[in-house]
Amino acid sequence: MSGALAQRDVFGDTLIELCRADPRVVVLDGDLANSTKADKVAAAVPDSFYMLGIAEQNLVGVAAGMASAGLIPWVSSFAAFLATRDLDQVRVVVAQPALNVKLAAHYSGILTGYTGKTHQVVNDLAIMRSLPHMTVIAPSDADEARAAIRAATVWEGPVYMRLLRDPVRAITSSGDGFEIGSARVLRKGSDAGIIATGAQSVRALEAAEGLSREGIQVAVLHVPTIKPLDEEAIVAFAATVPRLLTCEEHSIIGGLGGAVAEVLAERHPARIERLGLQDVDGESGPNEALLQKYALTAEHVAQRVRRMLMPV
Repeated sequence: MSGALAQRDVFGDTLIELCRADPRVVVLDGDLANSTKADKVAAAVPDSFYMLGIAEQNLVGVAAGMASAGLIPWVSSFAAFLATRDLDQVRVVVAQPALNVKLAAHYSGILTGYTGKTHQVVNDLAIMRSLPHMTVIAPSDADEARAAIRAATVWEGPVYMRLLRDPVRAITSSGDGFEIGSARVLRKGSDAGIIATGAQSVRALEAAEGLSREGIQVAVLHVPTIKPLDEEAIVAFAATVPRLLTCEEHSIIGGLGGAVAEVLAERHPARIERLGLQDVDGESGPNEALLQKYALTAEHVAQRVRRMLMPV
């Protein structure tokens, strides 16, 4: 998107600031610094940057050791590697002892620049939110990513943060603030409600804006923190609309949709549908083609809402 910053660029720039401000903050890379923009840190504050090569499991182990010594390590790699290749290390040496390690999961979702299914993971939210002590965040745009990175750095305990490869439309601003565990209503409406996360919140908002021109008023709740989940906001939001749609660039199994359904089943039974990848992997292709194939465009979101509103 012309003029918009990518979250990976924001990651590099923000970590430079954080490393300069606090010598405990360090960045660990697994030979992907030019893709994740951790190379910005290497150039600007080389004493805070550690390149450990193509050895992702070791990357997490070293980060755990650093955290146990009082440092605040940010592990920078692709989401597919952090959530799957490194899972045993993340589970045993980071999550179980609740060490203060931050996992920057770049190239998340399916829009990963032709990397293909081997370098994509669409069930990482499900994996990470199931780990005790793990905080899970999926910011929507560059401004929110910047605020989330800062918040995660001062948050005590392990954090997994989904970061996007490419720029998206800004739906937050630097003045909005960011609080881990808080959801935000982006738009009010009474006909239906969409609960979304990450970049899919951008497409959900675009869908709601388009539907308003048809006289359909759709509320949008953005949930940047998957864990801890803002249960109060979700229950309150569900009480304002007759039908709900969850929306995520992730499998419908175990991610945001699953988390929301769990909360509502216990606290506020509601009519809810889940939009996301239908128990499939991603693949290589241009962004727009993949969004079309997996029915994640703003128009697909709008179509799903229209269908929900049809008389039974």
